[in-house]
Amino acid sequence: MKFCNSCGAKLEHDGKVGREKICSNCGAYLHSCLNCEFYDEFAHNRCREPDAEWVSDKETGNFCEFFRFRELAQPPEEADRKRRAKEDLKRLFGED
Repeated sequence: MKFCNSCGAKLEHDGKVGREKICSNCGAYLHSCLNCEFYDEFAHNRCREPDAEWVSDKETGNFCEFFRFRELAQPPEEADRKRRAKEDLKRLFGED
């Protein structure tokens, strides 16, 4: 299952993800390091793919030819926490 790293939304996108493709829920770029299965914040260049070039902004769309969308069983923990906090704020203050 594919989830947006930024908001945790479940994505129904199959096939290749283009550099300009964005999440319909939050507008974050989907072809970014943070959504890639090779992303590892503790690896050299924060990427486990040894031939990948350095990408300075891991959140924006990029041209990496090694990109493979990360498959997860559940939304990323940080994104899930942000989503719940936003839902709580909407409940408390109403829609904006």
